[in-house]
Amino acid sequence: MNTIADNIRQIKALLPEGVTLVAVSKFHLAEAVRQAYDAGQRIFGESRAQELKAKQQLLPDDIEWHFIGSLQSNKVRDIIPFVHTIHSIDSLKLLQEVHLQAAKHGRVVNVLPEIHLAREETKHGFTPEECKALLQGFNPADYPFIRIVGLMCLASDTEDMAEVQQEFHCLHTLFVECKQAYFQKDDSFRELSMGMSHDYLPAVREGSTMVRIGTGIFGNRK
Repeated sequence: MNTIADNIRQIKALLPEGVTLVAVSKFHLAEAVRQAYDAGQRIFGESRAQELKAKQQLLPDDIEWHFIGSLQSNKVRDIIPFVHTIHSIDSLKLLQEVHLQAAKHGRVVNVLPEIHLAREETKHGFTPEECKALLQGFNPADYPFIRIVGLMCLASDTEDMAEVQQEFHCLHTLFVECKQAYFQKDDSFRELSMGMSHDYLPAVREGSTMVRIGTGIFGNRK
């Protein structure tokens, strides 16, 4: 049976240079995170504010914490003191709240608008048109405590990898359009967060720079 360290090594061997592995530790014990940390992993993703806050207090300070789940505005203050990147900005209201709380702590937080491309209505995010409208109206000078570094999506929950790959292709196309239209001179807009344990290889083929892998590293949740 593979260890957590074995799984990390095997996944990293398949990732091209420049693709970041976010180890999704949600619902797994801090001890499992420690094992991944001891294997050299430093970037971890959580999807619940309270769980992230609790783990952050138990684990090493040099971990780079990413928030990848649906985030309520009233939970932002719980994670802002230490979160590095929020992948799931799904409204202007949430973007503004992240900036407000980050300003209180005097720290800059990376954010990625979440794009809704999947079939499921339960998924969150902006449509491509809404995303373009958001970015067109975004003036970085008005938001010095957040940095928009790219885009994120969750693919449809389907066995049809052709459909999944098409969604990833659409996000990459949108990313290129937004980069050229709104971030041509901004090197920090460079991340495409897409791909999880079951679909990260198609995501990488379509230009993903961040894959979010949980089960493939930690196994099924207990």
